[in-house]
Amino acid sequence: MSKTVRLILGDQLNSNHSWFKTVDDSVVYVMMEVRSETDYAKHHIQKVVGFFAAMQAFYLDLKAKKHEVIYIYLNDEDNLQSFDKNIKSLIAKHQFTHLEYQQPDEFRVDALLKELCSAIAISTAVVDSEHFYTSRTDLADFFEGKKTFILENFYRMLRKQHDVLMEGDQPLTGKWNYDSENRKKLPKNHKPTAPLVFSNDVTEILAEVNKTDAKTIGTIDAANFVWPINREQSLELLDFFIDECLHLFGSYQDAMTPNEWSLYHSRLSFSMNIKMISPQEVIEKAIQAWRANPDKIEYNQLEGFVRQIIGWREYMRGIYWLKMPEYATMNFFNNEEKLPDWFWTGKTKMNCLKDAINQSLNFAYAHHIQRLMITGNFALLAGVHPDEIDAWYLGIYIDAIEWVEITNTRGMSQFADGGIVGTKPYVSSASYIDKMSHYCGSCFYKKEVKTGEKACPFNSLYWNFYDKNEDKLGKNPRIGMMYNVWRKMKPEAQTALLEQADYYLKNINEL
Repeated sequence: MSKTVRLILGDQLNSNHSWFKTVDDSVVYVMMEVRSETDYAKHHIQKVVGFFAAMQAFYLDLKAKKHEVIYIYLNDEDNLQSFDKNIKSLIAKHQFTHLEYQQPDEFRVDALLKELCSAIAISTAVVDSEHFYTSRTDLADFFEGKKTFILENFYRMLRKQHDVLMEGDQPLTGKWNYDSENRKKLPKNHKPTAPLVFSNDVTEILAEVNKTDAKTIGTIDAANFVWPINREQSLELLDFFIDECLHLFGSYQDAMTPNEWSLYHSRLSFSMNIKMISPQEVIEKAIQAWRANPDKIEYNQLEGFVRQIIGWREYMRGIYWLKMPEYATMNFFNNEEKLPDWFWTGKTKMNCLKDAINQSLNFAYAHHIQRLMITGNFALLAGVHPDEIDAWYLGIYIDAIEWVEITNTRGMSQFADGGIVGTKPYVSSASYIDKMSHYCGSCFYKKEVKTGEKACPFNSLYWNFYDKNEDKLGKNPRIGMMYNVWRKMKPEAQTALLEQADYYLKNINEL
């Protein structure tokens, strides 16, 4: 009698997958907590615990629906601590005759499972994860023969293909993109909506992780774990976002202010990236809310949100599968430095970095501008090796799975891919940070001072970056203006800036 084992990975918790439509006595599902996954990066403790909590909830849900499931816990005696070894052991033990798995989202796991399939004697099959709008190769097919991969073109194609905010083949309102309207600073006394947080008790899971020597970072309140760990909570968070945050999401999506970790962001990326909810239902619910209440939710708020999901998220995944594994080695600027020590502690005098890093350590979360224009900006200006910043982002954020993390980090944030994802490096001096945040006013450093005592490090490091990389960036049309400004400076002003930058780089752990 044939007997099938189906592997469910920790980021494949999709209860609406066609696998689960029927209960089949000849099918056994397997889920596993393994050290190969806790240890491939130094993860935030909330990330490890969050994955395991969501996996265990999913397992109990499948069992309640009468599916047969084997769940291997982290410290089980017979846990061989990797997908391939455990699968081989289960095949031998239960005489399985067929293995199936859903397409993994990580190149590393994809390669491991392909290797496993060629090494075992039973038949195997791979199915789609039934989550994304696109297949792995849709982006490659769309841009075939093109030298550049322009997100806006891909976004428009997907809007048309899936009839999202369209009227025939034209966008609703006649305009595709409202990005220019979505860059407002929070007004001075504006109090954002208090975020919806959960109080999940994950003390038992934390105790099991603590029994091992797995290295983690960050803090956790195990009796009140704030992240959603099942589909029901994920949908609750989606409803909260639509009811309380969407109407101001677009305007303030780039804004930053001290001690406000959530603002008007959805924080749905963890739920979506482990597939507790789908991008389609997130977008559909947001559009329904806008249609029902267009006076409350302006169109630019909605479009900015839709673009992040159907545009940016799908685009990054397409780039990942087009460019891996080479993408993981790209280092366009040949940067070699280590991350400053305070990236792991948050103990720096720079307000913006102190706030963004401490928030990341406390919540395993920072929004996209904190990642891009605070931590990422500084790492690029400081010449940090992309491997270093990659590992930090992959480890510290609860929503960081390599397919979405590495393209944002090496591509958008560090320009290590030389311009595949972004048309220019995203670097700035203090002026941009001040324009978008409330960090600078109470900082130890002075935003307007470029050299000398208490000069904001971003100012001299910014000009040092352009000077150092002129051979690589000098012909880039998007930053020609910056080089014109630099060249018009008096030689003594240039020298002072470069000396200031050199001093800060040599004393980076004291900043």
